[in-house]
Amino acid sequence: MHRNIKHIVLDYNGTLAKDGILKEDAKRLLPLLAQQYTLHVITADTFGSVKKELKDFDLHVKVLQSDDHTLEKEAYISTLHVKECAAVGNGNNDVRMLQEAAIGICLLGNEGCSTKTLLASDIVCKSLSEALELFLYPKRLIATLRI
Repeated sequence: MHRNIKHIVLDYNGTLAKDGILKEDAKRLLPLLAQQYTLHVITADTFGSVKKELKDFDLHVKVLQSDDHTLEKEAYISTLHVKECAAVGNGNNDVRMLQEAAIGICLLGNEGCSTKTLLASDIVCKSLSEALELFLYPKRLIATLRI
């Protein structure tokens, strides 16, 4: 499953950022991930800071425009070929994105996580570095998802 992953789709606030400010772990790990994967950040941009915070990184930023962010996130990931996608998020509006992705990761971080998102995920991580390092050290994915 993990060998097919080409895209990593990440929620912004609560996942990569806290209160609109990019987390230090994200600053350190995003450049490493961008060497192996196509990165996508999809967000409602609650604090209006995503483009400024991510301007120096090799990734795609999608600011949500619709009234239904849950469906918009799901639709976005569907355009990328879901069997090649992993998704990371923590909020209610990430549920369908995590369900649709080949690998859905719920982040139990500073904001906590939605119970619905927790139940929709394949993996739960307690920190951003744990979640992102799964893709840098794929044997961790194998160990967690082994049947």
